[in-house]
Amino acid sequence: MYDIDTIRADFPILSREVNGKPLTYLDNGASAQKPKVVIDAITRAYAEEYSNVHRGLHFLSNLSTERYEAVRGTISKFLNTGDENTIVLNSGTTEGINLVAYGWAMPRFQPGDEIVLSVMEHHANIVPWHFLRERQGVVLKWVDVAADGSLDPQAVIDAIGPKTKLVAVTQCSNVLGTIVDVKSITQGAHAKGVPVLVDGSQGAVHMPVDVQDIGCDFYAITGHKLYGPTGSGAIYIRPERMAEMQPFLGGGDMIREVSKDRVIYNDPPMKFEAGTPGIVQIIGLGVALDYMMGLGLDNIASHEASLRAYAEQRFSGLNWLNIQGQAADKAAIFSFTMEGAAHPHDISTILDKRGVAVRAGHHCAGPLMDHLGVTATCRASFGLYNTTDEIDTLIDALELAHELFS
Repeated sequence: MYDIDTIRADFPILSREVNGKPLTYLDNGASAQKPKVVIDAITRAYAEEYSNVHRGLHFLSNLSTERYEAVRGTISKFLNTGDENTIVLNSGTTEGINLVAYGWAMPRFQPGDEIVLSVMEHHANIVPWHFLRERQGVVLKWVDVAADGSLDPQAVIDAIGPKTKLVAVTQCSNVLGTIVDVKSITQGAHAKGVPVLVDGSQGAVHMPVDVQDIGCDFYAITGHKLYGPTGSGAIYIRPERMAEMQPFLGGGDMIREVSKDRVIYNDPPMKFEAGTPGIVQIIGLGVALDYMMGLGLDNIASHEASLRAYAEQRFSGLNWLNIQGQAADKAAIFSFTMEGAAHPHDISTILDKRGVAVRAGHHCAGPLMDHLGVTATCRASFGLYNTTDEIDTLIDALELAHELFS
């Protein structure tokens, strides 16, 4: 049974007030709150167990190494990779995608080679490819979304040409909530001999993920959106692609031997994990994923689907609110603008006075903002601990904002 009251009690911050009102936290798309088990694990790791990993034979080093390395298996289970050695631990999706750009794409791509992207990608899945455009003459090909914010998998597949070397696409839009059929895209791309990178920053939060079923070559996740610490994350890399990669960063555990005239690299995935890692952050991420899996990923998805349906019903009564993107298959993420002179920043400020936390801005999605013809939106993004009562609080606050700007 999905007991929302018990779950909410697991998150200490949800019991606080903001501006004299109970906190209604609807900024999960930017960063989710942390359950007490994660907070306790971080405290314990620093207070009782801390040491550097991989480099010592003493008790604390062995204990830290055991805790840290166990997370690789936890992430493998969470994504159903079938092999924990396909997991590279890092600071999040941005680092993961940059690893692919520098370690796999940069040595392989030639001027005129193409990367296919959707127009709703987050900057983390755009800027690394712009580096290749600027520095190596790589061409970025953009696929638009439909009027309802959906992305046709066939449109992505049709954009693949003889010079296409990679498709890089999100599984779930951080702005529109659109869920993308990345499995069909992967199948179509692979039929044309083209690898696929999936940005799973939002997708892995809102639905069970099976990378073996998807078949993608790369799948990146970010820990702080998965109820874990900032500075934690990972990327799944197919063994065939991993064998083709060069190291991106040098130093620390990514080497086996160094002398004056040569360097011998460690085996993957350690080959791609340079320097002292975010030990405690990764340990916290493992606890967060265990927490999610303990609740049941299907149960979380079902709860969020009910929130989405209720929010859509409540939003439908606000004819002065413009919801951006209403795809049939979407997560409980809603970006909106208000008719008239109300700027999203002003709306967000008014909502904050009522204790409602939403995000306002371009959401690191410049090309999508241009496509939608707006400079900014407000975004309410729901998580596993949100309730229909909080949706009612949001609606009440929006109605107040509309009155103030009418």
